[in-house]
Amino acid sequence: MSLRTWFVAMLMLLLCGCGGSFFRTKVAPPSLYLLSTTPRTPAAADAPRIPVDLAVLRPRVRAGLDTDRIAALYPDRRLEYFADARWSGPLDEVIQQLAVQQFHATANLRNVSADASVFASDYWLEIEVTNFQAEYSAAAAPPSVHVHFLARVGTSADRHIMAVFEANAADQASDNRMSAIVDAYNRAADQALAAIVSGTMQTLSAR
Repeated sequence: MSLRTWFVAMLMLLLCGCGGSFFRTKVAPPSLYLLSTTPRTPAAADAPRIPVDLAVLRPRVRAGLDTDRIAALYPDRRLEYFADARWSGPLDEVIQQLAVQQFHATANLRNVSADASVFASDYWLEIEVTNFQAEYSAAAAPPSVHVHFLARVGTSADRHIMAVFEANAADQASDNRMSAIVDAYNRAADQALAAIVSGTMQTLSAR
């Protein structure tokens, strides 16, 4: 065996022996944060069912927010993302699921679906996410979470837009910790989606 062949063989044995630790990364995975709506109240559960089917379409999300990363906006209008923190999915999916949960909890429609192809819904709701970020007024102070949605309600048969309205909410984080910031996100999103549900129900009732 030549010296070169021996050296290559020893190198391969070394890599095989320590490969488990040689290629293993020590970077911790990001923390995932889940948002949820206010639980359904007994009064809402006992209310009569409204014979309307509604499809909640996939929201449109402003550029920079169309990600699973959690956004932070600084006084100089610089948009960054919190390190090692993610939403449980892309923001459009998160908002769509939250909206469906909010309708199920408070609206008592016959059916609310996140997929327009599953049910032949008479009406649809589309949400545009224009703000969904933690806003800092000073680097050391806790941020205020700003949530702003634009909504359109229309008929499925002819895609006629029946109403356009918006929902705006802000909630101050109690601390600069990630858990406190996510709590503020949850409260602001819940408030904005409650306004979306209210506006949608007023539109459908008028119809």
